[in-house]
Amino acid sequence: MIAEGDFTVTVGKKDVVAAVLPLQEHWLPLSNLDLLLPPLDVGVFFCYKKPVSGDTLCFGSMVGILKKAMAQALVSYYAFAGEVVPNSIGEPELLCNYRGVDFFEAYADVELQNLNLYNPDESIEGKLIPKKKHGVLAVQATELKCGGIVVACTFDHRIADAYSANMFLVSWAEMAQSKPISPLPSFRRSILNPRHPGCIDVSLDDLYVPISTLPPPKENNQPSDDHLISRIYYVAADQLDKLQSLASRGGSKRTKLESLSAFLWKIVAISAAGDSAKTSKMGIVVDGRTRLSEGCTDKESQMGTYFGNVLSIPFGSEKVKELIEKPLSWVAEEVHDFIKNAVTKEHFLALIDWVEAHRPEPAMTKIYAGGSNEGPAFVVSSGQRFPLSKVNFGWGPPTFGSYHFPWGGSTGYVMPMPSPTKNGDWVVYVHLQVRQVEFIETEAADVFKPLTSDYLDLVQT
Repeated sequence: MIAEGDFTVTVGKKDVVAAVLPLQEHWLPLSNLDLLLPPLDVGVFFCYKKPVSGDTLCFGSMVGILKKAMAQALVSYYAFAGEVVPNSIGEPELLCNYRGVDFFEAYADVELQNLNLYNPDESIEGKLIPKKKHGVLAVQATELKCGGIVVACTFDHRIADAYSANMFLVSWAEMAQSKPISPLPSFRRSILNPRHPGCIDVSLDDLYVPISTLPPPKENNQPSDDHLISRIYYVAADQLDKLQSLASRGGSKRTKLESLSAFLWKIVAISAAGDSAKTSKMGIVVDGRTRLSEGCTDKESQMGTYFGNVLSIPFGSEKVKELIEKPLSWVAEEVHDFIKNAVTKEHFLALIDWVEAHRPEPAMTKIYAGGSNEGPAFVVSSGQRFPLSKVNFGWGPPTFGSYHFPWGGSTGYVMPMPSPTKNGDWVVYVHLQVRQVEFIETEAADVFKPLTSDYLDLVQT
């Protein structure tokens, strides 16, 4: 099946969906972990086939369901209906003024089976995912020529990480089916308060940096093969098992995420073989919710429903030459070693204290701020909790969904998610340099296979 990228999207209507029961306007401070995020917007989209024959749902009625459910969900998830504004000392803060969510209705003259999901730069970016101009969250529902629908969101990363967004998406879908929201989100910032006195691990200076200490951005005179592009692949379950086996040859079993990340790090290094004296960096996003609740049952439930950012991005740095020459098991061990120091309660408590010591000076993770200055750099964020099957608004679960995060800068971004085939395969969103993507498709084509309509069983006979 030949996928199409050249199609037209017409936005027909824009509404602002507000909470059905607005509360009193108030301010919600960002936590110290929120403050580590620059103003970045994250995209996520879901593709649905046309409702089965006999169902009376048309696009207009589906949009009505989406809007009504969102107005209900925003009562609990009021953070998504506010605005981020600077406070008196210049730090971002959330004004919960219930302005609502910009909601766009659109039509695309393409069938779902012809949508080129392998190349989201061509089919998703600027077409099916809305550009957020106001507020914290924007939504677009797009009717396809075949009667299918794409529901897409763009949200401010300073307010929510993927865990928080996933909670909202499931609750929104539950509201659409008149189910109770489970669980209710918590905005209790005090559970991420710094300690007094603070206790800072000096190693955090290797991972995070005050923005004022960064050199001015370089002029964008990169060659064409150095700019970043997005692609979506699938990795078969047997390939994941094979990589895990190769990565575990040192005697310690590595996780599939560690194994795939190590393989990617090695491939990216090989693509830079002409600069073997350079250093390559790879980071892994770590969620701190379970770490911060270690040894405390009450805090476990609090962190399990916490809405906001609870992330750290430890990274490793190795010579390109070593990554090329060493076996996959050695690379996987390096990955495991730099992660293990961040998957602790103390790491996150110390990170909260580190931010407090630098406030109100803004800071961010080093690997994003300038990770690629010395060689290729990218970050891997696990999307294994992506609740694809639960984002069902009443006309069936999505046939496909993915995060879409071309986050700017020169550092790459990769997110593996479970495949909708539910057979152990992974879907992998990749945002890397052109030459890195070309190298992956040439030298690792047996592992990273382009996502197609045939694979997703979208082809109509």
